[in-house]
Amino acid sequence: MYAIIETGGKQYRVQPGDVISVEKLNAEPGDEIKFDKVLVMGEGADAKVGTPYLDAAITGQVVENGRGKKVIIYKYKAKKDYRKKQGHRQPYTMVEIIEIGGERAPEKEEPAEEVAEEAAVAEEAVETAAEEA
Repeated sequence: MYAIIETGGKQYRVQPGDVISVEKLNAEPGDEIKFDKVLVMGEGADAKVGTPYLDAAITGQVVENGRGKKVIIYKYKAKKDYRKKQGHRQPYTMVEIIEIGGERAPEKEEPAEEVAEEAAVAEEAVETAAEEA
């Protein structure tokens, strides 16, 4: 299932588990955000289209707030000794989409746990080999 949401004057196509970069929101990392401007929600022939918005909410969690790469604005006029240099870094908020209309993102297992389990199994194999020898 996917949805098209509107935030910061832009539209984003999102699915559960997606991480998107949106215009800066007043939220701290770890906060939950509800996007209520939902334009389209569903999949295929079952998609619902709003007029202009649907009565639904998309839930997301703030991952980080930051600033984008620097953009250099350089203006000059030939033969007039006019030069102007200015830089800009656009602030953004990274949001992970958690839930769309009741459908949640699949839970991710932490790789550290898997590595620890594999290490324990390998250690047991080494101990049994040492005991047999």
